[in-house]
Amino acid sequence: MSQAPSRLKVMKLEELLRRDVWDVDEERHIEVLKQEGLPLKALQLLCPMGCYSMAGERLLMSYEGCVECGTCRVLSKPEQIRWEFPRSGRGIQYRYT
Repeated sequence: MSQAPSRLKVMKLEELLRRDVWDVDEERHIEVLKQEGLPLKALQLLCPMGCYSMAGERLLMSYEGCVECGTCRVLSKPEQIRWEFPRSGRGIQYRYT
């Protein structure tokens, strides 16, 4: 029994993300409060958008490209990172087309 060929196009993550739109809020929705004890390497490696980087000994967070997945929230304690969704209507707007 043969199957009909699939008409679904397999897309790479980068292609899918290019369709999305960011309405970046001037208010940060993620903020590093306390760097001590943070899993710095894990934040850099596991954030799917690469929002975390190091500048010498200091952790930098760029919230503008965040896809609001919550990975950093899971990796850290509430006293280390303040994580909230952006204000209503702001942040990433996913396009499923």
